[in-house]
Amino acid sequence: MPLIIFLLGLCIGSFLNVLADRLPRGESVLWGRSHCDWCKKTLRWYELIPVVSYVIQRGRCLRCHKPLSIQYPLVELLTAFSFIWIYNQFLHTPSLLPLYYILFSSLLVLFISDLKYQILPDSMTVIGIIGALGVLVLSPAPLTVLPHHLIAAVGSFAFLYLLWALTRGRGMGFGDVKLALLMGMLLGYPGIIIAFYAAFLTGALVGVILILVGRK
Repeated sequence: MPLIIFLLGLCIGSFLNVLADRLPRGESVLWGRSHCDWCKKTLRWYELIPVVSYVIQRGRCLRCHKPLSIQYPLVELLTAFSFIWIYNQFLHTPSLLPLYYILFSSLLVLFISDLKYQILPDSMTVIGIIGALGVLVLSPAPLTVLPHHLIAAVGSFAFLYLLWALTRGRGMGFGDVKLALLMGMLLGYPGIIIAFYAAFLTGALVGVILILVGRK
């Protein structure tokens, strides 16, 4: 079973790469063949085997020989190993497995999209919220847990919305405000407070460094 899950994770990781690159650009994720980022040539089936194709091609396009992004095999491997870890954690609660796979996948796509394009696709945020809501509903005491997480979700959304409105969108995009809803739903209280503290602290640290080195 771990081998099957590992192979499944590789394949899903490949699709997550597609989502992370196409959603921010407004491209269809269901239609259109994958192509080289440099020469735009359509990739053939043997160029799309997760990890294997990248290794055999030595990280380069077979046609134009330009380097391929290391993102692709890294995301595929990260997804595969994470799927195994999730499987081991929730082996005895199989009803939660698909929900945690959905949660992980949506968060990974959000991370890559934000890192590369500074865009948080709404569809991934919504899917993450649905996954988090499903986990809460299937928890041992949903009537106790769910209200606290819902309050945390609404509160964190309202807090970041206020910051966004006061700064007129200069401090953060509205995608961050919607992401706060997912964070509150997933973490509840006091987890959301710790997450906000860590986010503002690391954000300030990076900002100061960028200012000191003259990048911002």
